[in-house]
Amino acid sequence: MSKRTSAKYKLDRRMGENVWGRPKSPINRREYGPGQHGQRRKSKMSDFGIQLRAKQKLKGYYGDVTEKQFKKVYAEAVRMKGDTSQNLIGLLERRLASVVYRAKFAPTPFAARQIVNHGHILVNGRKCNIASALVKPGDVIELGSKGREMTLVLESMQSSERDAPEYVSVEGFKATYVRVPTLDEVPYPVKMEPNLVVEFYSR
Repeated sequence: MSKRTSAKYKLDRRMGENVWGRPKSPINRREYGPGQHGQRRKSKMSDFGIQLRAKQKLKGYYGDVTEKQFKKVYAEAVRMKGDTSQNLIGLLERRLASVVYRAKFAPTPFAARQIVNHGHILVNGRKCNIASALVKPGDVIELGSKGREMTLVLESMQSSERDAPEYVSVEGFKATYVRVPTLDEVPYPVKMEPNLVVEFYSR
């Protein structure tokens, strides 16, 4: 398992956006970038810079996804039929950690990954502790007995901060992955541009 080496909210400051839409984000208080030069006027970004930024934002949103894992997801999206940028989003949303987060079993993508890694999630009745495992439409994702008692999980499920999207049907401690979503259906708090990510990797 990879370990995130920097504080997650540094991504918010670097991007100048509240990437996860959290009330705790430092960008809510300081809209300028980090560091001693953060308040300087920004120079015009190159096409490469814009594409890199779009890639870093999308990759960062899904938590502890390494560059190697992300590139692997992109390669799979290219192999699939149809629009590569839509395929990329579909694959990222099919990751088990993403579904756990969308079902509101965890307050953040980072917490969702941890819950999966610690063996609190069952997929179709079988324990699965691989956060990157791909879920198929019709699969049932369920919290194990210990997971149902966790304060973090209970608070997240009762939170009004966000709702479960239509492509994940939730009933109590069970969630059914209904279908693979399109980009428009995914409730990102900020604008994501997977088309720029495709341009970045296909240079």
